[in-house]
Amino acid sequence: MKLLEKHFDLAFAAPDGIQRLRELILTLAMQGKLVPQDPKDQPASELLKAIEAEKQRLVKEGKIKQPKPLPEIKPDEVPYELPQGWVWVRLGNISQIIGGFAYKSGCFQTESTKQVLRLGNIRPDAIRLNENPVFIDDALGEATSEFCLLKNDILITMTGTRSKRDYLYTVRVEENPMNGVLLYINQRVGAIRLFFDSRYVNLALKVETLKDVIFSSATGSANQANIGISNLREWMMPLPPLAEQRRIVAKIDQLMARCDELEKLRGDRNQKRITIHTAALDRLLTAKESSDFSTAWRFITQHFGELYSVKENVAELRKAILQLAVMGKLVPQDPTDEPASELLKAIEVEKERLIKEEKIKRQKALPEIIDEEKDFILPSRWEWARLQNVLDVRDGTHYSPMDATGSDTYPFVTSKNFVNGKIDFSTVRRISAKDHFEFTKRSKVDKLDILFSMIGGNIGNQVIVEDECDFSIKNVALFKYYNKQLTNPYFIKIYLEHLANGLQAKAAGGAQPFVSLAFLRNLVIALPPKEEQSRLVAKTNSLMALCDRLEQQIDAATSKRTELLKALMAQV
Repeated sequence: MKLLEKHFDLAFAAPDGIQRLRELILTLAMQGKLVPQDPKDQPASELLKAIEAEKQRLVKEGKIKQPKPLPEIKPDEVPYELPQGWVWVRLGNISQIIGGFAYKSGCFQTESTKQVLRLGNIRPDAIRLNENPVFIDDALGEATSEFCLLKNDILITMTGTRSKRDYLYTVRVEENPMNGVLLYINQRVGAIRLFFDSRYVNLALKVETLKDVIFSSATGSANQANIGISNLREWMMPLPPLAEQRRIVAKIDQLMARCDELEKLRGDRNQKRITIHTAALDRLLTAKESSDFSTAWRFITQHFGELYSVKENVAELRKAILQLAVMGKLVPQDPTDEPASELLKAIEVEKERLIKEEKIKRQKALPEIIDEEKDFILPSRWEWARLQNVLDVRDGTHYSPMDATGSDTYPFVTSKNFVNGKIDFSTVRRISAKDHFEFTKRSKVDKLDILFSMIGGNIGNQVIVEDECDFSIKNVALFKYYNKQLTNPYFIKIYLEHLANGLQAKAAGGAQPFVSLAFLRNLVIALPPKEEQSRLVAKTNSLMALCDRLEQQIDAATSKRTELLKALMAQV
């Protein structure tokens, strides 16, 4: 135990170290390694005799039914050897386990002095009385009084999602009534009623290695898991002498309080890093003069190692890099560059040529850009422009054709197929050649075009098409070029990534938010000279690679701390 206490700082450093430490504390407690044994303690076997005598008294008085006998514990069921004076017991031998009552929803009312606890009201070590509360009247409360909780009961949830293991939550009832309200249990909520102080057992029920046994016995569907009363009664756990139980509970409370302190310290430290970093980036992004910009950047570089030891800051740094790029603050301007005004003229000439050749349709004139739409002062030789005046903004079909099979089929891509900036063709549906060629009349995708999600929960997610591949698109915007030589596709992608950071909040619609084609066409872009676009792409890529390395270093440091903690806990 001294070894564990000496290395609380290692648990503090590892991301999940404090949670691992909590689990280890409970595990050591259940093995009799947390506090010393006292040979003067009355052994747990005597406690079992007293429990049996109490059960028989209650049976005789008609307060409980005679419980069914439970199977003896076999030697091959025992996972480890217990200290002197301890015994392995089944939960049903030391408690009465009560399943909840199936209250009908029509019986519920919005207010009374009797509340029914459902699954959603119970979390680990917490009863949430205000989580969708329901109540019953006095008559029904009287009729179902056996489901009313008593002080010292342990609540347990008996249904949840199998993969998440979000059940077997337990919480000890410290008092009932709570806030003047009596508590009753609904179906799939159980109450474990001990014949002695329940604090130790409540802690034992939280040990993951002990819970594994009962998790494995769950019934139900592939997703939903259910635990029955019989499973709970046969659940096996180590029982120390009553006096040692009290010492264990006191020691666990002490150590868990230290864990709480560590969590608060770590949360405060990380929040301080995030707050300082946010302020530093804000100074950087709002700097009016080059000297202010240099001062802000110098602060970041001086504290680089500390600021970028948390991934949240690296994510914010990525956003700042994009914003600095589109503001023209990542690379110096070159007075020999042809200004963007000439670039816009060349794009307009190319657009007119395509209209004349009937390759594109003439769009309605877009409104002039007003001052309120200009987010910052443009660098020299840059120009403001509507996105439609720089790119040909289209969208894919909104029709859902039938799936097709065979060789004469084509991929049908939606934003759901965008994974890490690429199209995952392994998940793409295929459609007939007839449907494909009909859709591509309107939105044929070429190399270096950009696909942009415009509907759902990932608006702004995008892909630049880097390979020649014939496919159709649905419910995504398509950004094409009037001439690829006049704009750098990768700079456009940077600008769109920057715009996407706040686009979800601007989306229309409710359950299925979206941005319209008109909205995208009217977006305002600050356009640099073509040569500066290329320089900005190179600089942005190098800084994003730095962010990649920072995240890899954080992961490596995290992994190292976790492995050290695992090794330490193995020693303990």
